[in-house]
Amino acid sequence: MRISRIVSRALMGLGLLILTSVAFGQNITLGSWRTDDVAKWANIIAAFNKANPNIAVKFDPTNPPDYNATLRLQLENGNGPDLYFSRSFGVGKELFTAGFDLDLSDFPAIKQAFAPGSLLAWTADNGKVFAQPLGAVSHGIYFNKDLFAKNGIAVPKTWEDLIAAAKKLKAAGITPFANGIADQWDIYEIVLSGILANNTGGAAGRLAYEAGKRPFNDAAIVSSFTQLKDLAPYLPKGFEAMTYTDAENLFKLGTAAMLFDGSWELPDIQANVSFGWSAFAIPPPAGKPGFVVFFPDSAIAINAKSKNIPAAKTFLTWLSSPAGAKAIGDNLVGFFPMSKAAVKLDNEYANTFLGFNKGTGQDIRFTWSKLDAGKPTAYSLLVDNANNVLKGTVTPKQAADNLATGLAWYKPSM
Repeated sequence: MRISRIVSRALMGLGLLILTSVAFGQNITLGSWRTDDVAKWANIIAAFNKANPNIAVKFDPTNPPDYNATLRLQLENGNGPDLYFSRSFGVGKELFTAGFDLDLSDFPAIKQAFAPGSLLAWTADNGKVFAQPLGAVSHGIYFNKDLFAKNGIAVPKTWEDLIAAAKKLKAAGITPFANGIADQWDIYEIVLSGILANNTGGAAGRLAYEAGKRPFNDAAIVSSFTQLKDLAPYLPKGFEAMTYTDAENLFKLGTAAMLFDGSWELPDIQANVSFGWSAFAIPPPAGKPGFVVFFPDSAIAINAKSKNIPAAKTFLTWLSSPAGAKAIGDNLVGFFPMSKAAVKLDNEYANTFLGFNKGTGQDIRFTWSKLDAGKPTAYSLLVDNANNVLKGTVTPKQAADNLATGLAWYKPSM
């Protein structure tokens, strides 16, 4: 009887293996740095399998700090995943230049589903596209609706409205903005980058600087640092020592009325805030059009040496479809599909952030495209000077001049 049961179980296991092989004719692996998204990708893959039951996709993430080195080693050894997350701009280009990424320039899903601007972060210097955009993040200002209502404050439409609101909140004994500068990076990436987009004119303006048509210390740059300085009186007491996490906690506790932050924090804020809240785009100065930082966060490349390229392309094609776009946006809350497919997401706050794009221009963070290729990088210059402006150790004009001087190495490109 015991032997019979063992044989029976073995046959059952073999049967399951056969059924699995029948159900999933091909198996592909997707590498990623998003270790927290295993369950989310299980949902996305399940949605894919409703339309494509014969392709099994294994989501196989790597510890984020180790991802770049681990992926490179896998690809060099010939055992890399069939598909893998691609970093935007320089890091992604390195893998394509080394011959690891499949050229997707003529891939129909790329041509049909994505606007040229969405492909910028994964386009090599020779114009070849090496990855399909997956998700973008947006910048904005979270606000406490209860505190706004209690103090008779409407959602600011202009920068001047924003500062007036901050002044009114401070007079009422409420900390207007939660942000601090101890971690340094966030004041540039989240706050100043949005201010710069509004002042410099979005993508067209940024490209003019890259082409050498505008100096890096012109009036728009000075105005951006000036607006940043406007915030200093309305930041928390001791903001110099406040970390990114400290700032978020200050907002979540209801102590501060507003928080400059990214859409990627939506799930955490939604789970930990008990008062009424929402978000609005960083407003432009009065009389100027608004621009939203809609930053390309991740894409998916195909391993040029994969033995399952047709299956990998089928998966990417589905991700670029309306069904795929909705699955991305609904499961990776705060990371938005970049395809042209018009989708309404299930999460109301995600729809709010995505709504910032309506009727406005979009751009990436100011330095990412070309201005970080030399030393000192534009990134480090903007981080250092943004923090110093808020501390009052440099003026906005000095900060702009420091940026121009520091970028003397940069050779304009068309």
